[in-house]
Amino acid sequence: MKFFSRLFASLLFLLAVTNHSHAASQDVFDQIIKKGEIRVGISVMAPWVMKDKDGKYIGFEIDIAKQLASDMGVKPVFKHYDWNKLIPALVNREIDIIASGISITPKRGLKIRFSNPYSSSGYNLVSNLKLTKDFTSIKDLNDSKVFIGVVKGTVSESLVPKVFPRAKLDSFKDNKEATEAVVNGTVHAFVASAPIPRFVALKYPDDVDLPLEKPLLVTKEAFAINKHNPEMLAYLNSWITAHQADAWIKSTHAYWFKSLKWRRKVSE
Repeated sequence: MKFFSRLFASLLFLLAVTNHSHAASQDVFDQIIKKGEIRVGISVMAPWVMKDKDGKYIGFEIDIAKQLASDMGVKPVFKHYDWNKLIPALVNREIDIIASGISITPKRGLKIRFSNPYSSSGYNLVSNLKLTKDFTSIKDLNDSKVFIGVVKGTVSESLVPKVFPRAKLDSFKDNKEATEAVVNGTVHAFVASAPIPRFVALKYPDDVDLPLEKPLLVTKEAFAINKHNPEMLAYLNSWITAHQADAWIKSTHAYWFKSLKWRRKVSE
């Protein structure tokens, strides 16, 4: 009798372990469909993600995530983080996906998986007019007395030391802080993903300038998910292909990046 009792207990233990392993290894696609919601990690960065006058999230990535959720038949749940905390939140499974203008890089690819790109942009800089009035070339920024602002955790944080190795790097929490720094003259320049530098220059024409015609670096943006989710990755790539074919992504991108019609919706 004791033998059968022990055998039964062992079988229950093996069944529990098997079920736990299955749940842990279940593709996030199945989990999202089962829950009926997709948790989307975002970080405010115009025009990718912003807040309107009513405090609701709007922007290119918000439209992207809402359409993705609609096509999956689930509800989007947006979770906001400081930029440098987005990937940790994904790895810790606080969110299912990042849709926030995140650029594909080899370093990030070691921790997470990227879908095919659905957007392309570049990194440019906006400079303070007073601090750089005597500069004759962009090379003048490569000086130990020059401070260049970036948002912590973005591509610009690793890009600036490569392009301007002598300049001092000044990292900020978000674009708002970095913008204030270059406008007020705390830093000589602010390097960020396009079209942020252009928007800053349009808003503060008496304080800053766009010294470069071409970007410092061209990037590709995509969805980011955790590793070992082949079904979700396949769906995302199929979704991108379908909406590139029907031009929905292209027209949505044009609205947010090539026009300023949306500015009236944004809280100043």
